[in-house]
Amino acid sequence: MSFNQEESDFFQDDDSSFDLKTLFPKILRIWPVILICMAIFLATAYFYTNTTVPAYLVSSKFFIKEQESPLSLFENPALGGQQGIGITNEIIILKSRPIAEAALVQLDFDVEYYEEGRFIKKEVFRKTPIVVEVEWENPQLLNGLVEVKWNNPAEYTLSFPDENYSQSYPDGSIGVGVPNQGGTYKFNEWIETPQFKVKINNTSNQDSGEAYYIVRDKNYLINKYSGGLIVDLEEKNSTILNLSMAVPNTEKGQTYLNALMETYLELELQEKNEIANRTINFIDKQIAGVSDSLTQFENKVQSFRSNNKIYNLNNESSTVYGRLTEIESELANAKLKSRYFQSLKDYLVRENYNEIVVPSGLGIEDPYLNGLIENLLSVQVDRSRLMATQTELSPAVREANKKLDDLNKSIREILDNVDLNNQMTINDLEQRKKEIESSFRNLPQAEQNLIALQRQADLSESIYNFLSEKRAESAITKASNRPNNKIIEFAKTVGGPVSPKPQRNYLFALFCGLILPIVFVVCRELFRVKIEDITYLEKKLKIPVIATILKNKEENNLVVFNNGKSGIAESFRSLRANIRYLMQKDKQVTLMLTSTISSEGKTFCAMNLASVYSLTGKKTILVGCDMRKPKIFDDFGLKNDLGLSTVLSNQIENWGDAVQSSEYENLDILVSGPIPPNPAELLSGDQFENLVNELKKVYDVIILDTPPIGLVSETIELLNFVDLTLFVFRQDYSQRNFIDALNGLKTGKGIKNIYALFNGVEGKGVTYGYGYSYGYGYGYYSDDKKSKK
Repeated sequence: MSFNQEESDFFQDDDSSFDLKTLFPKILRIWPVILICMAIFLATAYFYTNTTVPAYLVSSKFFIKEQESPLSLFENPALGGQQGIGITNEIIILKSRPIAEAALVQLDFDVEYYEEGRFIKKEVFRKTPIVVEVEWENPQLLNGLVEVKWNNPAEYTLSFPDENYSQSYPDGSIGVGVPNQGGTYKFNEWIETPQFKVKINNTSNQDSGEAYYIVRDKNYLINKYSGGLIVDLEEKNSTILNLSMAVPNTEKGQTYLNALMETYLELELQEKNEIANRTINFIDKQIAGVSDSLTQFENKVQSFRSNNKIYNLNNESSTVYGRLTEIESELANAKLKSRYFQSLKDYLVRENYNEIVVPSGLGIEDPYLNGLIENLLSVQVDRSRLMATQTELSPAVREANKKLDDLNKSIREILDNVDLNNQMTINDLEQRKKEIESSFRNLPQAEQNLIALQRQADLSESIYNFLSEKRAESAITKASNRPNNKIIEFAKTVGGPVSPKPQRNYLFALFCGLILPIVFVVCRELFRVKIEDITYLEKKLKIPVIATILKNKEENNLVVFNNGKSGIAESFRSLRANIRYLMQKDKQVTLMLTSTISSEGKTFCAMNLASVYSLTGKKTILVGCDMRKPKIFDDFGLKNDLGLSTVLSNQIENWGDAVQSSEYENLDILVSGPIPPNPAELLSGDQFENLVNELKKVYDVIILDTPPIGLVSETIELLNFVDLTLFVFRQDYSQRNFIDALNGLKTGKGIKNIYALFNGVEGKGVTYGYGYSYGYGYGYYSDDKKSKK
């Protein structure tokens, strides 16, 4: 490929600054780091997996039945007919604190037992070597591990290995616990200290052993189990709920889920039996008074018959007695209804709905009144369940309160009408009773007295039988009640541990160990601001890179003269050969070296390039044009009192007087000289051009070491005086935006014969490009030997 063709290829713009082809070698280069990272992450995963308390999933299935009855526990048409609302409420109730508290009351979970494992302590349930009894009327030490050790079956030693404990007090407050120093105590005896009061029993009958326990308070347990419960629908649009939770001990988790479902059913049954219980209690109060009256009147009748020797009534007396008995029985029932209506009004005024008895339980068959009261009780039940998880301000509770108010008003209006009708019935019955009693006075006195006593006794018996019958009906209803919901599947363990999962942890560790170093390399490449390799430079530059110069690791900068067999010296020889292809054969060569900023190695390259030309026998001169920061004289051991600045400022007449011969054959030096006040004006004047023309007559090769083109302006003027310009970039020093600056100079100024030089390249593991790469393996034997060392 010719340089002209290559140069045209470089003019093809590529906006991509991220090259995968250069990324893969960099990733492969860090394979030891990747292996180390994978080993570290695997060790971390192993430690985490074995030191984390495992959690297992226990699950059960619970059926929620939706009913259309107004007494339905789970769906109330008055509150809205959407199917999902009732199920959602039941899910909230199952996860509520009151339900969790009711279930935990039946379980002995306030003491957790542990045993020593390989890496961690494991919780033990039921099959424990010790049993701890806690006296909650005294202060207790909570939420910290207590160690129990014993060497004989009679006594044990307590110690407190944890750093933090909580202290509970009988009033329910919690503070910071400070355990005592422990001690030795006897089994099956109470230990009472200012911090705790417990009794430890040895249930294992082992002569020696150790165990651990932690005491938990009620609030901790309620928060733990109510917050850890997960309730989901088994399938969409179904009413079967899946209850699950992650627990460290599967048997303990199963016990809790089963207790939770059974407690829920018990509470449901209690709510359903509440109406029957209130009816039975109301009837029992009425029966208590009627029973005493019945016994009293039966005794009086028996005594009167014995004393007066009257055992049977005549026909007229029997007729009057039958009519009076029938009316008084109806009157007693009407008065019973009146008492019920009055008590119902009192409950409604006080809004004490928990004491209301359904009228049908007392034989009051008013369909409209019964329906309203049943609906009222249903809304009250739903409101109570909502209040377990919501506040008065929630929309559902506010809607329930509004329904209760509306039903209360409707029932009170109906009660006024029903009670008025019942009072009219009572007045009519009393009037009929008076009419019959008028004919009753015509009977003999003895029969009148016997009829009066017998009538009272039969009336009390009739009321007693009626109430007993209604009580029996309510008791039968209560006994036949069953929960609408039911347990479909008791709790069981589902699969292995849900956390930690060893396989997932190890795969994640391998992934992190592999990907993090790669991500680091990618991020470093994405955010890199300096030029790292020649591939990027070739890709972005619009001029060719004609050579790479290896990094100088010696203290002396004249590597060509002092270490001619080195790889860096060979890289300058390669540069010289490449320049030869760019110029006409045997033509005098004038070239300059520049860079964007200082310290990119242009002076170093200029000195050594001049050195390799002098070694070929060409008469060479190195001109120090950087009059702001002169450097050349120091490396060649020359003086800087006379130089380019003195020539251009006309301080000497003959420029040859300022040229100094180096100690090397064919190499002369024109140092920059004393720093002038106007270096830009000196270099841009006609006198410098005349000087260059004079030098071309004497020297075969002229090399100008110019100032950085990015910092000063005079360097651009010098481009017109040379045949070839070398622009120096330094690996891991020159910034990537310098490339854009040079591309702009190339396209904006239309400069020709400008080429790039990549300096300071590490000789190992770097790709140098096509036609001008250099590295170990191409040079002298001494270089290979030195690299092996």
